[in-house]
Amino acid sequence: MTMHLVGPWLSTTGKKKGKKKWASAEAKNRAEQLEQEWRELKKRHGIEQEEKRRKRALEAPVWNPTKISYRGENDPRPKSLNTWTTGAVSSKATPQYTGTKILGIGTMHKSNAVPIFSDEEAVEISKMRRG
Repeated sequence: MTMHLVGPWLSTTGKKKGKKKWASAEAKNRAEQLEQEWRELKKRHGIEQEEKRRKRALEAPVWNPTKISYRGENDPRPKSLNTWTTGAVSSKATPQYTGTKILGIGTMHKSNAVPIFSDEEAVEISKMRRG
């Protein structure tokens, strides 16, 4: 699936939220004041999120999964039996037709090979190919 076939919701461009816009300078000042009060409140109660996260991440143990052993993995392997004979092996003889029934091989349509048993069949096949 290519990107031009799907809607704009799958686009990777234009995902920044941009600068926060305030209705007025008064609203901006009020929001900044509330944020400052919230930080002071968290500090007063000893719940500073960034410090808490950093501390927790540093104290967390590293996860090392245990190795899974499979059945028979540690067993000694038996030696294989050497059944090969020494010396060269001759290749199999190519099969060849030695009978007298088939006169030859004809092509009926495209690359369709057809055995020819008589002279009449050869004439029929040649007429089929020509029309």
